[in-house]
Amino acid sequence: MKLFHKKSHTTYNPVEKTPVIKCSICTGEQVAGFQDNSTKAFEDIMLIQDASDLAHFREMYGIIGDIRKIY
Repeated sequence: MKLFHKKSHTTYNPVEKTPVIKCSICTGEQVAGFQDNSTKAFEDIMLIQDASDLAHFREMYGIIGDIRKIY
């Protein structure tokens, strides 16, 4: 049984999902992921610690433009 495994890359369909950054008000932690447009469920992809992590997230999924933050 694998306890800690890498998530496989999720597919990004702009019609179904919106890229967002979920921010913690208390700790300032930021997690990049996708929010389902119909259910508003958040799917976390990666922790954002600096600008290079955000650039890597954008590059992985071909995201251009601003990414909305949710709290």
